[in-house]
Amino acid sequence: MEYTLITGASDGIGYEFARGFSQNAHNLILVARQEDKLKQIAEKLREDHQIKILIIPLDLSQHDAADKAFQIIQRKSILVNYLINNAGFYVRGPFSGTSWEREQEIIQLQCLNHTKLVKLFLPEMLRQGKGGILNVCSTGSFTPGPYNAIYCAAKSFVLSFSEALAQEVTGSGVTVTALCPGGTKTSFQDLSKRKSSVFNPLMDASIVAKTGYRALMKGKRVAVPGFANKMQVFVTRFLPRRILTKLAATAVDKH
Repeated sequence: MEYTLITGASDGIGYEFARGFSQNAHNLILVARQEDKLKQIAEKLREDHQIKILIIPLDLSQHDAADKAFQIIQRKSILVNYLINNAGFYVRGPFSGTSWEREQEIIQLQCLNHTKLVKLFLPEMLRQGKGGILNVCSTGSFTPGPYNAIYCAAKSFVLSFSEALAQEVTGSGVTVTALCPGGTKTSFQDLSKRKSSVFNPLMDASIVAKTGYRALMKGKRVAVPGFANKMQVFVTRFLPRRILTKLAATAVDKH
């Protein structure tokens, strides 16, 4: 039986992905730290859409989390047909004063565990000749991010990895999509205290997830939701990196 695996599924974009895939009759594997919240979401989605759901309460910022998730899924003989690497958080402030422990967790989550999940589940997708991987990146993937340096660097890694892998699997029946949202209305943004503005609008998580779902199903390599975000990414092709970095610094609350 085929399932879609979604990380960071208890809130925001991940939750909206869970809703979207369930509405399209996908069985789900939901991974997040909050077990109680996962149980509530699973109960509602099962009732509304008559699908099968496995929840895995797990903190993917821990070093062995990807292997633990894979082992649980393997023991249940579940086939993962779609993998949505969505979980994420960031640390804001000057690098000299931020928490290394938290920044190390960002690297562990984005650059190691999400990549490890791809490493573990991709071979079976290739054997089946079908499937898809969606990695949630950011508009910050396209430029350095002062006062948000580790997060943007990690997301840049994810984007580069996604585009390279998409080329590797061309013609296999498996696709890889990088979804690059800007600011989104989630608890993630509540923690950052970011305000919506004309130049930096916050999008609804449901719209971001719908954009990602459509892009994945169409096999698009990179998807940027929203006109303002598309224009922001377009401009990065022409401005010098030093200017881009200065502009990025002005858009961040440094405290």
